Amino acid sequence: MQKNTDKPYVLRVAEIIYLKIVDIKKQNSQINNIQAFEIFMTTKDFDLISSGEYHDQWFLELKQNNFIDKVTKKKINNETIKLLELQKDSMVKFLMKIPKLYYTKSHFPLEISQRAFDHLWRVCESYEMWCKETKQEKLITLNILD
Repeated sequence: MQKNTDKPYVLRVAEIIYLKIVDIKKQNSQINNIQAFEIFMTTKDFDLISSGEYHDQWFLELKQNNFIDKVTKKKINNETIKLLELQKDSMVKFLMKIPKLYYTKSHFPLEISQRAFDHLWRVCESYEMWCKETKQEKLITLNILD
């Protein structure tokens, strides 16, 4: 029996984050995962996701298209939309950004930035877990689970 490799909708934002961090590492081969995550937290992509705007744009697009996803060409049901709304709320809550307050003078992250970092890490872990469960290990490049 072949495993279903259709990506759950709730992993879409995880994949975006993961791939952006992979790109950061490709552009800066000397940095480690932690540094790549920190760089990601300074990008416009992070701002789009952390503000809820990413999900808002996706919801608007879905509403205009009778909740048919343009990637899968399938209709997204109400339960999944509710899960995506919860995901948006958690992204906004955990990725809250307060400009210029990310680090103290000692260069240790403030609690709020550490919470954002930890949330991003867990999101990328969930993406890697899905890749392993669906036997798509070739998609795993950060090796966060190791």
